[in-house]
Amino acid sequence: MQSTRTAYKPTARLLHWIVAILVIAMLPVGSIMITQGLDRSLANTLFILHKNTGVIILILMILRLAYRAVNRPGPLPASVPGWQRRIAGATHAALYFMAFFMAITGYVRVTMGGFPIEGLGAIGLHPLLPRNDAIAEIAKTAHFYGRYVFAAVIVLHIGAALHHAIILRDGVFRRIWPIWGR
Repeated sequence: MQSTRTAYKPTARLLHWIVAILVIAMLPVGSIMITQGLDRSLANTLFILHKNTGVIILILMILRLAYRAVNRPGPLPASVPGWQRRIAGATHAALYFMAFFMAITGYVRVTMGGFPIEGLGAIGLHPLLPRNDAIAEIAKTAHFYGRYVFAAVIVLHIGAALHHAIILRDGVFRRIWPIWGR
């Protein structure tokens, strides 16, 4: 069993895995919804799912950041070399940055493009930004290309996690896996 000094707390693990599942699900949803010739009804459903899930991801990321500020994770095992610690830190920073970047560019694209976010409208929250088609197009382009950067960082993160879990078996993966680390 992983030491409680190095394991992430249950709340951190829960937030990690919920956000991970939602983000990984949104990558193909976002790609499919913009496919040329896609049935309009399906495209609309996917757009609504993507926009509203993006808002949920943004809220969860704000919660994750606040929780992490108050509940710092334990140190990595001493067996992890300094260069891996630096790469891990940079990768985690990139994951946080890209999650916020994608949520914010998506929100800007949608609201400044004059489109609704149905979930927010249903609870009486109106867009925070005025309509501006030029800025909406910039945000659309940033969001479109940002997905490739985000996907690359996710693949790097998953690859490193699997390397620690399967090859090194050094306890790094157990720190965040919800079954272990208790």
